[in-house]
Amino acid sequence: MDLTQKIEAARKKAEQAKARLQALEARGSQIERKRDAKRKIVLGGLLLDWAGKDPQAAKFLGALLNRVVREQDLKAFEGWEPPTPSLGVQPVPQAAPPAPESAPVAPNTIPS
Repeated sequence: MDLTQKIEAARKKAEQAKARLQALEARGSQIERKRDAKRKIVLGGLLLDWAGKDPQAAKFLGALLNRVVREQDLKAFEGWEPPTPSLGVQPVPQAAPPAPESAPVAPNTIPS
């Protein structure tokens, strides 16, 4: 095999490696887009559920919907009504703030 053939073979291998890399990168992007879409769907479902139970969440959802301005996005909401809290349902309680960290407590010991 002369030098010209070796160069051509090396070029071909490099092109194949580049094609494999591009395919892997495309697959990685596709997987990440699917994960991102799934996160958005789950978060949207949680928000709708929350808005159906809590008046403040319903108000928040309304404020979010008022921010939709793109025509193609607005079309997705044509004829749709956001959930409203059911009567008699109490708002979801707010989580208590975490307790401040304190010095480690020694385990209980019983004097002998």
